[in-house]
Amino acid sequence: MKVTIIVGGRFHAFNLAEQLHKSNFLKQLVTSYPKYYISKNFNIESKIVKSLIIKEVLHRSLKKINSIDRYFDIDLITSNLFDYQANKIIDFENTDIIVGWSSFILKSFEIAKNYDCIKILERGSSHIEYQKDILKEEYDLIGMKHNLPSSKIIDKEKKEYNLSDYICVPSEFSKKSFLEKGYDEKKIVKIPYGVDLENFFLSNKIKDNSQFNIICVGAISIRKGIIYLINAFNELNLKNCKLILIGDVEKGFEKILKPFLSDKIKIVSPISQNSLRAFYNQASVFVTCSIEDGFGMVILQAMACGLPVIATKNTGGSEIIDDGVDGFILPIRDTEKLKEKILYLYKNRDELLSMGEKANQKAQNFFSWENYGEKIINFYLSVLNNK
Repeated sequence: MKVTIIVGGRFHAFNLAEQLHKSNFLKQLVTSYPKYYISKNFNIESKIVKSLIIKEVLHRSLKKINSIDRYFDIDLITSNLFDYQANKIIDFENTDIIVGWSSFILKSFEIAKNYDCIKILERGSSHIEYQKDILKEEYDLIGMKHNLPSSKIIDKEKKEYNLSDYICVPSEFSKKSFLEKGYDEKKIVKIPYGVDLENFFLSNKIKDNSQFNIICVGAISIRKGIIYLINAFNELNLKNCKLILIGDVEKGFEKILKPFLSDKIKIVSPISQNSLRAFYNQASVFVTCSIEDGFGMVILQAMACGLPVIATKNTGGSEIIDDGVDGFILPIRDTEKLKEKILYLYKNRDELLSMGEKANQKAQNFFSWENYGEKIINFYLSVLNNK
């Protein structure tokens, strides 16, 4: 079996590539990241990697220019550039399976129709139209200018969906969004992601139980439902309790956040994975209130570090968390339920520790990247055998 991966960005593509490479199944990795980054952080031979860094450089540079997104669709421009370059270096004749990330793979899939290879699309979130609809609803509720995928990006992704033989999603939430749009259930394949257990693990250091720290990692944005977490935290007003938010603040969200912030809420800019572990190990509970998130990989990171997790249904958390055992699953936008679960863990520290230990055991036993690799390789082999 020979698999080619095409990805503009990172996502979980390099973890997938590493697992394929271990089994000698990786033909090519076409990426917008530089070779040195991949060879430094992943066990993948550089000769297999085809690096198209112009997309990454251009995207990051343009995003720094104020108001440029009023005049140009940066995501569309840079994804089309990568797509145009990538299809010219793929060895279609010697590839059995092409795996590509949504919005970066249209041209390659169109060409692949002329070859005897299977086309698998990776979509980490919900169906893009479902995503746009639920986020538009949220922006309207909060009263903020929309930051949504453009109609051209949506049209492009829908063409990719239709050209693919299979669409891989990480959660039942994501899968359901495709089924509701009329896609054949046989085409939508659910395989949850993994976590780097060498980097995220339970600390031997004794925590200060007099302090109760709530942590949330990810963009501080409308999509991540941060406003519901901050409201719950402020309304509870618990003694010796802090809220730590790690991530970039969405443009335009600062003004909405400002009235709710206090010295008990700490905002930390994005940090390295190694530094992130230290924050998890200082925390008591991990909370994610996302309105739409196909699979929050930070959930698994927190669990691997021994934290119980409170997550909404729209995060992929239901694939990982046993409600009431190693965490809690809540409806979106339910501040009262969120307050109830935070308060329960705050008052019941023995249960907090027990749930954290169970979370750690589950991450260790079932959600390593090796577990993920085994599942997805078995899927690839099965579709090849049934071709």
